Amino acid sequence: MLDGAVRKHLDPILDRLGAALARGGVGANAVTITGLALGLVAAVLIAGQYYLAAAIVIVVSRLCDGLDGAVARATRKTDFGGFLDIVLDFAFYGAIPLGFIGADPQANGLVGGLLLFSFYVNGSSFLAYAIMAEKRAMTTDVRGAKSLYFTTGLAEATETIAAFLAFCLFPTWFPLLAALFAVVCLYTALSRIVLARTRFRDVE
Repeated sequence: MLDGAVRKHLDPILDRLGAALARGGVGANAVTITGLALGLVAAVLIAGQYYLAAAIVIVVSRLCDGLDGAVARATRKTDFGGFLDIVLDFAFYGAIPLGFIGADPQANGLVGGLLLFSFYVNGSSFLAYAIMAEKRAMTTDVRGAKSLYFTTGLAEATETIAAFLAFCLFPTWFPLLAALFAVVCLYTALSRIVLARTRFRDVE
């Protein structure tokens, strides 16, 4: 929901940084992999209950996630790069709740599992919609030039990062905050299913 507004302000900065990295010989895929590596470090820090340090690493990780596209735009966009970006993004999204489950399995285990379930459902609805959109040659630039069709929703990258930072800043509230965000993710998936029912009607 907030990605469009955030991108409007952040993209010019990322494009300049991405162009500088490209001139220095840094590849987009290397930035993507670095972003995941930092995300996994954040998950380990969370499991060790170093929450503030994890929050800082999460921010840097997601800056890498924005920078990889900027580097690609400054050099050459590839299908593999787009594939790698989305796969490693989902790996990051799964790692952070897993870190909170590891930090306190008794308090966070059940709701952490619920959050991962909601990510699974929301992510599959996003990817399935993209596949059907590609099949029908649908295009959109609502979230900028992407390697696959992006549908908007209540829970997008900005909201997810904000939720992760809230988890880190208020770790004792994780069960409540995670449950609320799981509901938001499931609502987003449901709204995408309703949209797909409207857009993907077959002609009799």
